[in-house]
Amino acid sequence: MTNQFNQNTFKVLLATTLREKEDGYVVSELFNRYASIQELLDVTEEELLHIKGIGKVKARQIIAALELTRLNPTHTQERFAIRSPEDAFTYLKDMQYLTREEFVVLGLNTKNEVLFRKTIFTGSLNASIVHPRETFKALIKRNCASAIVAHNHPSGNPSPSQEDLEVTKRLCEAGKVIGIEVLDHLIIGNTYFSLKEKGHM
Repeated sequence: MTNQFNQNTFKVLLATTLREKEDGYVVSELFNRYASIQELLDVTEEELLHIKGIGKVKARQIIAALELTRLNPTHTQERFAIRSPEDAFTYLKDMQYLTREEFVVLGLNTKNEVLFRKTIFTGSLNASIVHPRETFKALIKRNCASAIVAHNHPSGNPSPSQEDLEVTKRLCEAGKVIGIEVLDHLIIGNTYFSLKEKGHM
């Protein structure tokens, strides 16, 4: 209840700071892309500039508001720890309701707590599109210890395709080289399929 209150309060404060409506495009897009306050606190000016409607002035206003929030720990949330595929599914369960495929990466610290969640791309999974460079870019920037990747199947069937397996192999190999282990790849449908749990990693 406290976390929800804090998030709603923060949304109001952010909207007021930006002179935007709470349900306006910019504020809604920020909270769609960054599902928790903690994720939003890690956003950079460069990332904000990629959002439609946010220019340099507005990006700096947002960063300033986030800096003030960091100084007030009552607005931060406890980080979600992932100990099992079930935990990851719980955290990503909202992906069940997406009508298009999305490929998401979760950056974790040494305690397996989620530092951030980022949608890498939207569309059908393709090994040439899910490039390790884009996947690991945010992980490196935030000094993540490990990662979990996930994507959804709007059909509801979470069974992996050959493309899913190839993407997983490429990311795992890249993670070994970079030093950021990919702990699991979850496919989310009516339920979930853990490639780690099923021996594909």
